[in-house]
Amino acid sequence: MADNKKQEKDFTSEVDSLLPEVEKIAKTGQLQSALDKLFVLEKQTRNAADLASTTRLVKAVTEHCYQAKDFTQLNASVLLLSKKHGQLKGAVQAMVELVMSYLEDVKKKHGVEKWLELVETLRVVTEGKIFLETPRARVTLLLAHYHEKLSTSSKTPEEGKKSLETASELLSDLQVETYSSMERREKTEFILEQMRLLIAVARQKDEEVTKSGKEAMAGGEAEWVKVRVGGRKVNEAFLKEKDNEDLKLKYYDLMIQHALHQTAYLDVANYYYKVWETPSIKEAVNGKGKTTLEHIVYYVVLAPHNNEQSDMMHRLFIDPALVKLELHYNLVKCFTTRELMRWPGIQQIYGEFLKKTPVFSSEKRWEDLHTRVIEHNIRVVSEYYTRITLTRLTSLLDLTPKQTEETLARLVVSGIINFKQQKSPEDVMNDWSSDMQKLLGLVEKAWMGMNAAQAAQSRVVKS
Repeated sequence: MADNKKQEKDFTSEVDSLLPEVEKIAKTGQLQSALDKLFVLEKQTRNAADLASTTRLVKAVTEHCYQAKDFTQLNASVLLLSKKHGQLKGAVQAMVELVMSYLEDVKKKHGVEKWLELVETLRVVTEGKIFLETPRARVTLLLAHYHEKLSTSSKTPEEGKKSLETASELLSDLQVETYSSMERREKTEFILEQMRLLIAVARQKDEEVTKSGKEAMAGGEAEWVKVRVGGRKVNEAFLKEKDNEDLKLKYYDLMIQHALHQTAYLDVANYYYKVWETPSIKEAVNGKGKTTLEHIVYYVVLAPHNNEQSDMMHRLFIDPALVKLELHYNLVKCFTTRELMRWPGIQQIYGEFLKKTPVFSSEKRWEDLHTRVIEHNIRVVSEYYTRITLTRLTSLLDLTPKQTEETLARLVVSGIINFKQQKSPEDVMNDWSSDMQKLLGLVEKAWMGMNAAQAAQSRVVKS
């Protein structure tokens, strides 16, 4: 295919006289005769590199086939014209766009079978052609949605599973982030659709693993990894633009689902915080805004303690919006205050309310909250005690001796606590002095080596 060839002749007058004649022939039912006349002139215009005339002729061929409802001829003609030697890219592009405009009408009036044949023809024509990458992506999206719909109406679960996987694979094969002809918003929409279908497939596989009791690697872990990769392709700065608010909310919803699968509570809290920063959400004080802020509190409290988690919790605590949610404000206050939190008291004050929420309806997350309370209490104990008996610690943590030992062992393994003896200031200074002496010794050794090398080099030059 080429568009760089210089136009040798203008066939506008010939095309103007042929098109009405061909239309009359086609109306009498002689479609093949009409097409033969168009093909003869199309060859001349193509060889002469007359783009405008060639485009008019290939579109005329397409229109006459469609008007005659001869879909076999339509598919054959589109394939034939796209493979002609020296076919002009502009003509093929115009033909593909025209055929794409028929798709919706074909599906409604002539059935899914004809629609699928036409879609497959378009996918064959556009395959491997960079100038047709955007039309190919759009057609593939339509086909993926068709297979996704099949998955919900399939007679057997196996057929539904296969249809959903087919839909996901079709979209995942498209590397739309590299398409220069596609607008940024449309690229983002495609990537989000890829992520959504991957999550659907991953959940389906995870459910199968849960039911069958197979190893976790047999589940949808590969799809979850692809979701994370897809998330990195989205430009978050682009999502902050006002016109892209719908994409922003969809993106963070998908990322929240991914983070929850990984039990990455701090990531979930961060994603909810990005959602809460959205103007339309923040303004909905008693609606989505309130729900989002509540979820930020839940997940930042559930997240394991580190510098980022601590910083986020303290910033949240001083936010004026949180004061309006009294229960949540008090819960965050408990974690930001260096005082012991008695678990029975936490259960009594917050248990009934929290367990009614979707977040803490899971027994695992309730256990995770208990763990965070224990970790907080251990940090508080470390502030006031240099030595403490296991009996006393068990009493302060509201645990049994066995639970205390297990908790301490787990926290030691994870590196949250250690039992190293604290060094006195004198010991610290002595260690520092020793380290400095070693460092200076190494510097001096390196300096002497450099001087010896320079001296040897100077002798070689003189000789």
